[in-house]
Amino acid sequence: MTANEDQEMELEALQSIYEGDDCFKELSPVSFQYRIGDLEDAKAFLLDISWPETYPETAPKISLDAFFNNRICPEVKKTIITKLEEQVEANLGTAMMYTLFEWAKENQQQLMETHQPVNNALTLTSSSENVINPNFSSSKKKEKKEQLTKSQKRKLTGKTDNKGELPRGWNWVDVIKLSKTGGKDDD
Repeated sequence: MTANEDQEMELEALQSIYEGDDCFKELSPVSFQYRIGDLEDAKAFLLDISWPETYPETAPKISLDAFFNNRICPEVKKTIITKLEEQVEANLGTAMMYTLFEWAKENQQQLMETHQPVNNALTLTSSSENVINPNFSSSKKKEKKEQLTKSQKRKLTGKTDNKGELPRGWNWVDVIKLSKTGGKDDD
């Protein structure tokens, strides 16, 4: 079999095995992503694997450069890639994507044992805020802004200036109208 025939067969197998699996994503016929762990799991990571033209005779390119992995320190990334490359060497010449994904799932705890989350301003997520305050997300959902109708929006824009501010005195009471509506009788 040629490399292209092997790739086509493995692609069909991967599509049938991981059909409906949220962790698996086919980026192109030769590039795949697989999330190891749950989204909320601090030790979850995203494997990016792409095939060269001569795959499976040559090793696939393994990467952890996805944005999802920004919270993982470089040393842990290097360890994961090194251990996965050992698995690639053991399976060279055969279809190995399923084997790599399953091996990474089974050994996730071992791969991430030295993991300490990297604290960046970019990596703060709502899930980390929920750890601090578990009621945060539910209270945020309740504080939903009131939706205005189209006519209400038109009236509101008619009252505001170009900065979106209401003009001075928009809520003042007209003194002349008050005198006409009544008050104490002088009779």
